[in-house]
Amino acid sequence: MNFWEAMTGSDLTRDWKAFEARAAKLPAEYRAAWEEIKGHLFPYGDFSGRNLMPILDSALGLLEETAADEQSIHDVLGDDIAGFCAALVGGEGARSYRDRWREQLNRNVARKLGRLGG
Repeated sequence: MNFWEAMTGSDLTRDWKAFEARAAKLPAEYRAAWEEIKGHLFPYGDFSGRNLMPILDSALGLLEETAADEQSIHDVLGDDIAGFCAALVGGEGARSYRDRWREQLNRNVARKLGRLGG
């Protein structure tokens, strides 16, 4: 990735289009699971979503392999897709972007209050 791609995000767009093209080849129940997986993973992304690309690639690879083996999506992911996604990003309690922003805001407010009160 060069500087221009990093600044414009064109590499992410290219990767995202490739993911969607791969997902379009999946059976219907797998495509529905892919949509759910994306929805559950987005809160764990950073500002650009760049940190999720390897995770999404792996999740889509799993779906592709199990679809090729003709396994049921329920056998692969179970009933808890949200739990599956949480495990992918680091387990229950993994910090989402909201958690990181909240912590940053709290630090900034504490620092400002410390200057005013000190």
